[in-house]
Amino acid sequence: MKMVYKGKTKDVYALEDGNYLLKFKDDVTGTDGVFDPGANKVGLAIDGAGKAGLRLSKMFFELLEKEGIPTHYIDANIAEATMTVKPAKTFGNGVEVICRYRAVGSFMRRYGMYATEGQPLDAFVEFTLKDDEREDPPITEDTLEILGLLSVEECRTIKDLTRKICAIVKEEMAKRDIELYDIKLEFGRLEESGQIVLIDEISGGNMRTYKDKRRVEPLELEQLLLKG
Repeated sequence: MKMVYKGKTKDVYALEDGNYLLKFKDDVTGTDGVFDPGANKVGLAIDGAGKAGLRLSKMFFELLEKEGIPTHYIDANIAEATMTVKPAKTFGNGVEVICRYRAVGSFMRRYGMYATEGQPLDAFVEFTLKDDEREDPPITEDTLEILGLLSVEECRTIKDLTRKICAIVKEEMAKRDIELYDIKLEFGRLEESGQIVLIDEISGGNMRTYKDKRRVEPLELEQLLLKG
């Protein structure tokens, strides 16, 4: 297999059969050694974070498959910390979609003049560009269309998928008395069919969760969701 992309938290390899292999790392995003799913650079390494993220991704992707949600997932090898996926193209260099149930993180940094910490946001969906140099700026649906990245209709499709996916994730969290505050997803277009599907991962490194009003860290989240 051949490495095609070296990422912050995963490396991507091309397989001979045309599919791709994602190799999960123990690196997580953050600032000054503190984990932050909204950060755009690696902030620290947490031993076991790669396999923990993969276990959760496997669980959620397989759950979404049962619910008829389209994804790029094929299978996962926990021992090797790898996930095999269908080939899919990102929109430009990548468009991320954030679903917010409560006001925290970058939402508060931008709108703190009017918002209050932890304020309910009713599954508010926003788009951001994957652009480290410009700190992943938020972008409107009209701007996505003007720049030729997504049509307004495609944005609506992604927003609808995002709310469905996040409702499933949120419900699964609630079974363990964990509350989902926000989650970052990424979508792409399958090379074979052009269908818009969920790509990347669904793990503790991409979300903020709380239990008993206390922040749950990625490794603990995996332990809480997969125990028993």
